[in-house]
Amino acid sequence: MFQLGGQKWSFLFCLGISIIVVSFIYFKTRIPTEPKHLQLFGCRNFSNECKAFLPSLETAQWYRRDCQVENHILKNNLQCSELIRDLHFITRPLSREEEDYPLAFIVTIHKDLEMFVRTLRAIYMPQNVYCIHIDAKASWEYKVAVRMLVRCFENIFLSSQSEKVTYGGFTRLQADVNCMKDLVRSKIDWKKVVNLCGQDFPIKSNLELVQYMQSKQWRDKNLTPGVKQPAHISYRTEFQHKEIAGSRIIRKGGRWKKDPPPDNLQIYFGTAYYALTRAFVEFVLESPIAINLLKWSRDTYSPDEHYWVTLNHLKDAPGSRIDGGWEGDIRAIKWRDQEGMIHQGCKGHYLRDICIYGMGDIGWIIDKDSMFANKFESDAYPEALDCLEQWHRSKVLSQANIPLQPSWFLAITSNFSSITTSNSTTVM
Repeated sequence: MFQLGGQKWSFLFCLGISIIVVSFIYFKTRIPTEPKHLQLFGCRNFSNECKAFLPSLETAQWYRRDCQVENHILKNNLQCSELIRDLHFITRPLSREEEDYPLAFIVTIHKDLEMFVRTLRAIYMPQNVYCIHIDAKASWEYKVAVRMLVRCFENIFLSSQSEKVTYGGFTRLQADVNCMKDLVRSKIDWKKVVNLCGQDFPIKSNLELVQYMQSKQWRDKNLTPGVKQPAHISYRTEFQHKEIAGSRIIRKGGRWKKDPPPDNLQIYFGTAYYALTRAFVEFVLESPIAINLLKWSRDTYSPDEHYWVTLNHLKDAPGSRIDGGWEGDIRAIKWRDQEGMIHQGCKGHYLRDICIYGMGDIGWIIDKDSMFANKFESDAYPEALDCLEQWHRSKVLSQANIPLQPSWFLAITSNFSSITTSNSTTVM
């Protein structure tokens, strides 16, 4: 009898433990808790300075939903559908206007995986196409991470030929040409191609880019701002330069003068950034004049700053602007020598006389309303990138003509005062 009683108490004890465990699991799933990303990662709050650009921050506490981009790609072993969802990529065209005018992007990268992913998701739309050029000298781990991300998208691919890019060298120009050769074979009927580097971030939404490129001024025209080459930088194309692969460019010396430009071309000087029509890209790849200029440019300094703009002043080039100048606000850049004239100083720090943006630069960037801003570093002034990214995504979603998916939002807030009675979560 005592044995039977002992079995009874053992049974009741096990039953009680089971009830407690089941109850814990039940209430754990029914009662909302602090957002999961806050428990796991401790995301940064938005800077108080960001409130000027995100009025909703005044009325609620908002949190970023992802804090470790690299972990999502490298360590979580997620299925592609989960990766796309958790990294908040937009998965449907947001308007018919954008769907009917797909864009192509060339993105050249070599470091800062988080910066690349955040820029990519900001410019990503499923109707567009993206060629990613990874610098041949990038680390193996970096290349693996980018490949793991790219494999999840049908409209993103890696350049079929990779260059060991040198700052100011011909390899930077060649990287773009390599991607162009791949893009003209794409099944997507893209209208214009835009080039970016790994430290760019968009200011205009995809819709605004489409509308800008179809505006009266730029419809069927190339955006390659520039002017006739000024005398003080003529050394770039008058003397031969040598590229120390992946390192630097050196001038060969006074006796190593170059031959005049081929086909009696007038050399222009401008920005390395552009938005080019598909017909112009085909001209670049097929025209003997363009091919001759490309070969001639191999031993010049920073040829991407003369190649595109020179060809865009040719009468026979599709979409050319023979009388074009610096029109076309492609990049918001704070150059050190323009301080006090174009801008009132860099609030981050200068690198090679270009501002790495800090939080105090965000207002100037937004007011400029250029296509993109350059330069950012994800670990230098993270609060600046957080703020601009949230401002940009909020604008993108506010312009959408379709129902929005919860995963497309980058920030989240919970009503902690009613946490025991409400399971509602708001997204921004």
